[in-house]
Amino acid sequence: MQIHLISVGNRMPSWVKTGYDDYAKRLPRDYELLLKEIAPGVRGKNCDLARIIRDEGERMSAVIPLGSFIVALELSGKTMTTPELAVSLKRWQETGKTVVLLVGGPDGMADSVRAKASESWSLSPLTFPHPLVRIIVAEQLYRAWSILHNHPYHR
Repeated sequence: MQIHLISVGNRMPSWVKTGYDDYAKRLPRDYELLLKEIAPGVRGKNCDLARIIRDEGERMSAVIPLGSFIVALELSGKTMTTPELAVSLKRWQETGKTVVLLVGGPDGMADSVRAKASESWSLSPLTFPHPLVRIIVAEQLYRAWSILHNHPYHR
């Protein structure tokens, strides 16, 4: 199974790449985690926020593999414990489809992209900075995998 993390935001600090890569590389090949960065729209004092969000959504849609199982990461999504995420990860794998996890920009996700999602997932009721979201998602996927495979990482 391939898992695509499609996230609005680029030019992250090196510690973000290091943290994300550490967990992504721990996952075995049959749970390959791939990051696709979407350039954020330019925000300024009098910007057209609706247009920026729509444009980001179009760029996200363009890189979603056809026939994917899509999960939107949103504050209003379903919260899960790590064991519940492990159950979801197993269920996603059993679909036989590429799994796509979507992270919108700082002002949210385009409705057109959100509508493509089969599920929505909330990492927490807290709001995290986008750089941390990538690391948290990668770590939690690795932890969920470790539960499914009786690996000692999750204790």
